[in-house]
Amino acid sequence: MPIEVACHLNVLVPDLSEPGLTGALAALAELGYSHVVLPPIDPDSAPLEVWAALFRDHGLAPITLAGQAPGADVSAADPGDRERGAAVLRRLVDATVELGGDQMNGVSYGLFGRPETVPGREAFERAASALGEVADHAHERGVTMTFEVLNRYETAMVNTAQQALDFIATSGSDHLRVHLDTFHMAVEEADMTGAVVSAVPVLGYLELGQSGRGPLAHGSVDPGAVVRAALGAGYRGRIGVEAFSRSVLATGASDLLAIWREPYTDGRALAAEAMGVIREAEASAGSLTATAS
Repeated sequence: MPIEVACHLNVLVPDLSEPGLTGALAALAELGYSHVVLPPIDPDSAPLEVWAALFRDHGLAPITLAGQAPGADVSAADPGDRERGAAVLRRLVDATVELGGDQMNGVSYGLFGRPETVPGREAFERAASALGEVADHAHERGVTMTFEVLNRYETAMVNTAQQALDFIATSGSDHLRVHLDTFHMAVEEADMTGAVVSAVPVLGYLELGQSGRGPLAHGSVDPGAVVRAALGAGYRGRIGVEAFSRSVLATGASDLLAIWREPYTDGRALAAEAMGVIREAEASAGSLTATAS
């Protein structure tokens, strides 16, 4: 079976509003994507049933993105803050199920952005323990929970694959998984393919993002090499595509993510090219495996 491939919705449209949403889903389905990654949603106000029907109609399964906020943060010292943070994550697990999804990604271990003070080991352990408990709850509901490893400018908690492995071990969960993104790895990892290979036993999502946030074929990241290395090491999980352009992304999200330029203007074309890069690498990895055997 071919590897399942997901695309972030914001590659094509700024949000889940119509008429853009239906057109974006149709384009991704036509290009052969099996999953769509949603921008952050409020599960208590979102039209979950309507969206779930749209995803089913287009043969796409959603992947949700979890986050934390001041006063609801699993890494916080205050027990009330931690419980509210965990409650937010559990609620999104339930919403993921309601939407017809079976995976929840995101920056679920703490606040996004540079902290006022660097979180110490105790914050790391608090977050890991909390995520382990939520991941076990998610598993019971048929949802795989991953946490994304970000670069130093977006978090001080987990920046490398090795730190992610430590986080998994500290969590005490057999179900928590790692989300690696080549955009962030290009900043933090001395050996990107080696880092991916090291994480394969607990890798739940491999996301391909180019150094300039644009088309996969243009930048300092070699996405084909990353895919071949992961598949060669036995990875059979989902591969994701992520790109951002100020002409597509909403202004607030662009500002938050420091997307100041327009590395592309046609999201469908980018998604089509990305699928080609992934399938070519997958075929190449298969050929290498067949030759070796």
